[in-house]
Amino acid sequence: MAVPKRKTTKSRAGKRRSHIKATSKNIIEDKKSGEYRLSHHLDLKTGFYKGRQVLDPKE
Repeated sequence: MAVPKRKTTKSRAGKRRSHIKATSKNIIEDKKSGEYRLSHHLDLKTGFYKGRQVLDPKE
């Protein structure tokens, strides 16, 4: 059975886990409606995506 020869220090473990973190969502304000939405996503209020009508607006 494999057993570590020495204890892994807190700093070494922290360096290993340095890239493991929660990232924030990319939320933007829509230019037409002023509503907040995720970038590269359809605006459900107006039905627009990339400047063109994709969906009928939600009422």
